[in-house]
Amino acid sequence: MPADPSSLRHHFDIPDDVAYLNTAYMGPLPRASAEAGRAALDRKLRPWEIGGADFFGPTAELRASLAALLGGDADGVALTPAVSHGVATAAANVDVAAGQRIVVLAEQFPSHLYAWRERAAGVGAEVVAAPRPADGDWTTAVLATIDEHTAVVAVPPCHWTDGGLVDLEAVGVAARAVGAALVVDGTQWVGAAPFDVGRIRPDFVAGATYKWLLGPYSVGYLWAAPHRRDGRPIEHNWIARAGSEDFAGLVDYRDDFQPGARRYDTGEVSNFALVPVALTSARLIGEWGIDALAAASRRHTDHIAAAAVELGLGVVAPEHRSPHLIGLRLPGGIDPADVATALRERQVHVSVRGTAVRVSVGAHVDTGDVDRFVAALADAARGTS
Repeated sequence: MPADPSSLRHHFDIPDDVAYLNTAYMGPLPRASAEAGRAALDRKLRPWEIGGADFFGPTAELRASLAALLGGDADGVALTPAVSHGVATAAANVDVAAGQRIVVLAEQFPSHLYAWRERAAGVGAEVVAAPRPADGDWTTAVLATIDEHTAVVAVPPCHWTDGGLVDLEAVGVAARAVGAALVVDGTQWVGAAPFDVGRIRPDFVAGATYKWLLGPYSVGYLWAAPHRRDGRPIEHNWIARAGSEDFAGLVDYRDDFQPGARRYDTGEVSNFALVPVALTSARLIGEWGIDALAAASRRHTDHIAAAAVELGLGVVAPEHRSPHLIGLRLPGGIDPADVATALRERQVHVSVRGTAVRVSVGAHVDTGDVDRFVAALADAARGTS
C-alpha cells in the first residue's frame, strides 16, 4: 500500500524551521539515497571488489524503476547525463525537412530548445513557439500551432515557469495526424504526477532525475518508443555494444548494439557513485505511490492558489495547472525577485522564473510548510518582511 504523503518528511533532512517549496529547482535527496551514495563511494576505496556484474545490474534495476514511473518498458529506457543529451539524441533521430516546422512552447526551457534550433538551421526548417495563452490554456495554443508543415512537436507536460498544463494525449493525436514526431521533456513532471507513455504515445521522452525524481545531478533518462530503438546514437562507447559483458572479448569489435534503447546510453553509464542514489530515490517514489503524491500536492497547490487570489495575485485556473507546480503573478509595481528574497529571509524557499513566483510542492511538504508560505507571502506582498 502506498505511504501517506503527509508523513514523508522524516525521509528528508529538512529542518522544521525551513519551508522548502522549490523542488522544481532541485529536489531534496532522501536520507536513504544519501546513504546509498556514501556506500557507493566507499566501494571505490576497494576497486578489486567491483566486478563485471556491477557494470550492468544496477543500471538494469534503474531502467526498470524509471520505466515503471513512465508507464513504459525497461527496454525503452536509455540512461543519460542530462536532458540535453536526450533531446540531442531525439533531434538526431527524427525526420525534419526544409520548410517544415518544429513546435515548442513560448519561453520553453533552453535544454529543450537549442537542439531544435540547431536541427532547424541545418536543414532549412523553422522553430515555431506556441504563444503564451492569456487564459493559461497551453493545450489549445499548441494545437492551434500544429499544421501540415509540422515535423516535430517538442513540448513538456507542463510549463516549467508556472506549471501550466499541456494535454499530451491530445497533442499526440494532433501530431500523429500530420505525421509529426512527439518529443517530451518530462523533467518537471515524471516523479510528481502520473505519466503513461502508452496513452501519450511519444516518440521520445527525456528527463533529469535531480528534481521530482529526487535523485542526483548528472543522471537522466531517455525513453524511446519501440519504433525509435534502432536509431543513431550521438556518441559511441563500449558498453552499449552487443557482447560488452565479456570484458575479454572487447577486442573483438562489434557493430551491433545492446537491445532496446541501450544504444543511446551515455558513456560510463554504470556510474558507480550516482546510479545507486538515483535508484534508491526512484524506488522510494514507487513505494510512496505517484497517485498519492500527486493528490497530496494538488491539495497544497489549491490552498496556495486560493490564498494568492485573496491577495490579488494571478494564478492559472485549476483546469489548466499541474498538481505540483504553480506560478503566482504579482500586481504591477511588485518585483517578484523582491518577494522571493523576503520569503527566503524567513526560510521559505521558492523560485522566480520569468515573471512568476514559482512554488513547487514536493513529497516532503506538509501543511505546516504551506501555512508558513501563505503567511510569509501575505507579508511580502504587502511590502513587509
